[in-house]
Amino acid sequence: MWGFRSSILASIFLLLSVAMNFSVSHVSASKQFQNETDRLALLEFKNQIYDDPFGVLNSWNHSQHHCHWEGVTCSARHQRVIALILRHKQLSGTISPHVGNLSFMRFIQLAENQFHGEIPQEFGRLFRLRALNLSSNAISGKIPAKLNYCAEMIAVDLTSNKLEGKIPIDQLSYLKKLENFYLHANNLTGEIPSSIGNLSSLTTLSLAFNNLEGNLPMEMGLLKRLSIFSAAENKLSGIIPASIFNSSAITVISVAGNSFHGNLPTNIGLTLPNLEALGVGGNNFYGNFPSSITNASGLEKLDLPYNKFAGQIPTNLGDLTNLQKLNLKENLFGGNSTGDLDFIASLTNCSDLSVFSLSTNNFGGNIPKVVANLSNQLTALYLGGNQLSGTIPQGFGNFVNLIQLGLEENYLSVVIPRDFGKLQNLQFLSLGQNDLSGQIVSTLCNATGLSELDLSTNQFEGGNIFDNVLMNCQNLQYLYISQNNFTGIISSHFLETHSSLIYIGLSENFFTGSLPPEVGKLVHLVNFTVSHNQLAGDIPISLADCSNLENLFMQSNFFHGTIPPNLASWKSIQKLDLSSNNLTGPIPRELEKLQYLRYLNLSYNDIEGEIPNTGIFSNASQISLTGNNKLCGGIPELEFPPCPVIKGKNRGKLKVIILLRKKNGGRIL
Repeated sequence: MWGFRSSILASIFLLLSVAMNFSVSHVSASKQFQNETDRLALLEFKNQIYDDPFGVLNSWNHSQHHCHWEGVTCSARHQRVIALILRHKQLSGTISPHVGNLSFMRFIQLAENQFHGEIPQEFGRLFRLRALNLSSNAISGKIPAKLNYCAEMIAVDLTSNKLEGKIPIDQLSYLKKLENFYLHANNLTGEIPSSIGNLSSLTTLSLAFNNLEGNLPMEMGLLKRLSIFSAAENKLSGIIPASIFNSSAITVISVAGNSFHGNLPTNIGLTLPNLEALGVGGNNFYGNFPSSITNASGLEKLDLPYNKFAGQIPTNLGDLTNLQKLNLKENLFGGNSTGDLDFIASLTNCSDLSVFSLSTNNFGGNIPKVVANLSNQLTALYLGGNQLSGTIPQGFGNFVNLIQLGLEENYLSVVIPRDFGKLQNLQFLSLGQNDLSGQIVSTLCNATGLSELDLSTNQFEGGNIFDNVLMNCQNLQYLYISQNNFTGIISSHFLETHSSLIYIGLSENFFTGSLPPEVGKLVHLVNFTVSHNQLAGDIPISLADCSNLENLFMQSNFFHGTIPPNLASWKSIQKLDLSSNNLTGPIPRELEKLQYLRYLNLSYNDIEGEIPNTGIFSNASQISLTGNNKLCGGIPELEFPPCPVIKGKNRGKLKVIILLRKKNGGRIL
């Protein structure tokens, strides 16, 4: 809800201080123990709490009047409980139905606790209740239809619980004063009933992150005061009723992650002049960019990703000077032509722009130099997955607050600009799948917080990239430098000091030397690929220490020696490729124990001996052993010859011969 919800709720509960206009300390002694009903109801509420880690309810005892208990507020005139405010106290338990006896109750605020069970039907007896907030608990069951008796209700917040079933709008439509209705992040199902139009005072309706389905009812157009409407991440479909786009009170529309289709109205900026946020991503909208949107001068967030919008972006988009987020990702915008990005010049007027994404569209031409004049408030800039060509212009270093930069999957060429070294807050940099070349700027890792770096599928070159460039990237978790022209060795010091790495992709380069034993220090490693290089030496037994490893690709190198049996200690390995090397010796039977292994390729080595026949070796479709002519046995589908049967005393002689051969370098003395 982009922060609107918290400010609205804060305003509602601030009304407490005005609405009550009293001081508990002025309660006279003669009235201190009046109204036994309220006191007993509160004690019943306490009895249902089985965990109170902060001791919030310790004051709820007979030593003082219940109007002095923590979280309890009483009216000055009648000493009746009118508010129960126990937010964020880590209370665990159920909500007692005796709360329904607090007949003067106006405000219930129990958000951010660990209440479970159902909302008591007895809440329907609280005729004076104005605000009910049970958000961020674990409450289940259905929304009580009897809440319709709470005719004074202004705000209901049941967000982030486990509520299920249909929204009882037919009953709740009697709440003529209801202004704010928050139901998002539950398990609600069914359709949004047409009777929603009877909630004539509604200003905020949030239904996001449920399982609602069907169309939006036309009657929503009757909600003339509706300002914020959120129904994102449901199963809603159909066309959004034109009446919603004609309500001038609307400031927020968020319907992302559904199956809506159709065009956005061409006059949307005229009919919704007060629009501040429009989020329709992840639907099936199509048509051109609604150029009239520039008339909604207060627009801050325009979020249209994952649709089928097409055409050009209006060159006066920068008239939206309050724009903070512009996300056009994964559409059909642009025409792969030179002027596709001309509109960026106008965005230099948007001094608060922080998120800007054009990725995965059809924008062509060069990245305009004026991009360097965009707001220095930018934290995320995505231009990847287009048809952009030419060089990366100088000036990206101006974005001192940039955290994420994506330029991947284009046709960008030449070198990385040196001023990338100024991006000291960068955490994500993706330049993969371009035609960039030259050596990596040595200051790239001035961004010590860089956690994901993708330079793959380019023409980069240079030796010792690990010690010369990457060493200062101390927080790297994902490193992709495959398919380049890098040379040199894989630095043992780099591996030893970068234990946070989760993914390493080094394939299709020209790395030489051995794989250092320090690779075992990468205890978080999940994916590791060094295939198609010129690495040699033994497979380090320390790889077994990478206990989270799921995928290991070492094919097409010059590794020799035997396969370490201790690799069987891997708990999560799923894919293992050691093919096209110079490995010798037997297949360790211990590999049969790898219960999650689904792909094993040992082909084109010099492995010998009997093939195991259990575990992954019992499924011919999951293993490849071709090109190892000294193997025998295994399941019939592998079509290897049976292993020779050694009988009688010759078996002992054969063992002696094998031992002598091993001892004397293969010669029999």
